[in-house]
Amino acid sequence: MTDAKAEGFKNVTDAKAGGFKNVTDAKAERFENVLNYFRQNVPDAASELRYADPYQLTVAVILSAQCTDKRVNAVTPDFFALYPDAETLARASAPEIGEAIRSISYPNNKAKHLSGMARMLVGEFDGRVPDSREALQQLPGVGRKTANVILSVAFGKPAMAVDTHVFRVAARTGLSENSKTPEDTERQLVEHIPEGDIPRAHHWLILHGRYVCTARKPKCGECGISEYCLHYQELSKTKQSKAKQNKTITNMNAKHSRL
Repeated sequence: MTDAKAEGFKNVTDAKAGGFKNVTDAKAERFENVLNYFRQNVPDAASELRYADPYQLTVAVILSAQCTDKRVNAVTPDFFALYPDAETLARASAPEIGEAIRSISYPNNKAKHLSGMARMLVGEFDGRVPDSREALQQLPGVGRKTANVILSVAFGKPAMAVDTHVFRVAARTGLSENSKTPEDTERQLVEHIPEGDIPRAHHWLILHGRYVCTARKPKCGECGISEYCLHYQELSKTKQSKAKQNKTITNMNAKHSRL
């Protein structure tokens, strides 16, 4: 084995030993630094949706599509008083369900999803929310992202749900590279984050995207991981370049004024 190959093999081996797989030293270090920041500063990150069991979480996550968690949390107490389990929800009609969630975005579609979900739970899963992605994705209103949320939050499984916040934060920081789809981002994150951290990492990235790394105006000055972030590094280089150009122009103008 040549020295170059031996060194490359060593880098990958060292990364794997630290809990990271198939990454360069630079990327492994970025993941390690970002995760360590969250471990130390947000050790108890959790879903902002309020729920008491997998059934309630499933309902809340379906309702949360294109809707804020705050609005969902305002609706679900009364909803669960009416429909405390899958059996009672399965007996309700879609219009009845829609009336109970009328302040939620897209209430008619979500009512149909909730009705179908509850009936399938009762008819095929003995009224219980299943704990496998394949089974969950059979439920109306449950796609891969929702299934991953349920697996991670309700059952503590290493599933990474990628919503717009996670997708954005991963891309900006450099935790994902050239990702075109949520599934691709999910694959990269799961590949590089130690399994035991995946349930919390889902919340870390969502909350960071929701409150710090916002879509339009990211709060880089308040960000605890900015020093590891590719987006911030690029912004810093651009500012330094502009400052250098401005200084050059100022010096040239001063020189010409003396002529």
